[in-house]
Amino acid sequence: MSKNPTPEDLEAAMLSLLNERGTDRTIGPTDVARALGGDHPDGWGPLMHPVRATAVRLMKEGRVVILRKGRPVDPDDFKGVYRLTLPPAS
Repeated sequence: MSKNPTPEDLEAAMLSLLNERGTDRTIGPTDVARALGGDHPDGWGPLMHPVRATAVRLMKEGRVVILRKGRPVDPDDFKGVYRLTLPPAS
């Protein structure tokens, strides 16, 4: 992928990975970053903040759920390790 993925690239990669896993599975933010930046930390490391920002935006839109210790978080106020999943089917 490109050296500087756009927000659209991040969103597409995140949603693609989540859809591949299905509604009852999760992915980590590093999965998204590595999908775009490759396996070397110099490639995926700088993408971690943009991945988080994309996850927060998509959670506010109701398109993903950010989990911490298996529970949904407040997208404006969470710290530490988190996972991503699709929202339950309505």
